[in-house]
Amino acid sequence: MLQEIMPFVSRHPILSLAWIALLVAVIVMTFKSRFSKVKDISRGEATRLINKEDAVVVDTRSRDDFRRGHLANAINLTASEIKSGSLGELEKHKAQPIIVVCANGTASREPAENLSKAGFENVATLKDGIAGWSGENLPLVRGK
Repeated sequence: MLQEIMPFVSRHPILSLAWIALLVAVIVMTFKSRFSKVKDISRGEATRLINKEDAVVVDTRSRDDFRRGHLANAINLTASEIKSGSLGELEKHKAQPIIVVCANGTASREPAENLSKAGFENVATLKDGIAGWSGENLPLVRGK
């Protein structure tokens, strides 16, 4: 097998470097999420946290996307607002569970990590975001 890899690498150095970079990125992301305080939670777990533990939902999408449909009582804060520490009314909810949602579950990790660093004790991200939520016909609120 090694005899086949070396000629491939010498013929395709850029493609080989891209594969190595991708592998390293996957390993780094796996370690980051494994050792992070922020957990990725299912829609069922999110519903339980909202109903039983008074979790606060933070929606990081744009104002327009938020108005088109969001989880009930969600607070709309963009990733850049969270990064800069402009948390507004969210500040008073540090002890409650926080669920960070985005469009499809890919952009919520960084804002969630930033909230965790800012002293929020129990921060999670919603797996598959609003797309997954609405895909299961779970309720969304329009406007605001």
